[in-house]
Amino acid sequence: MLKRLHHNAYRCRDSEETRKFYSDFLGLPLVNAFQISETKSGRATRTLHSFYQMEDGSSLAFFEAPDMPFTFKPQHDFDLHIALEVTQEDLQMMFAKGKAAGIETRGISDHGFIDSIYFRDPNGYVIELTAKREGHDEIVAAATETARQKLDEWQRTKPPAVAT
Repeated sequence: MLKRLHHNAYRCRDSEETRKFYSDFLGLPLVNAFQISETKSGRATRTLHSFYQMEDGSSLAFFEAPDMPFTFKPQHDFDLHIALEVTQEDLQMMFAKGKAAGIETRGISDHGFIDSIYFRDPNGYVIELTAKREGHDEIVAAATETARQKLDEWQRTKPPAVAT
């Protein structure tokens, strides 16, 4: 039934600064942008919806909606991050490029089956670039065998949630 990701959509503060990060820095082509003048519920709006395409045809999309309240804040990795796959060579190149551009750049983190670097985009979202390590597919296949058991164990033993 579900085939693949078509796009994920996020809010952005400014479409041009978002384009500079996703197209100029990350290299994703801007493939569509259109203005929305009315929401599906009939409310008048003036919103731009833009799409940045990845090699597999899926896209990261953004809404710039100045007439709608939204609080932009630096996201914690555990709250929200967007992970995109690259080669090991591109991971090294993008790490150096991020540092040289003065963009917040963290890593290179060894996760055992992948290596990752992290940037923060102009909207506060964490962007992870990840490269498979040797043995990745075997590690993922083995993890699949025990994933449900680990989830069930977590449900039985997890700490209580912190009240907000």
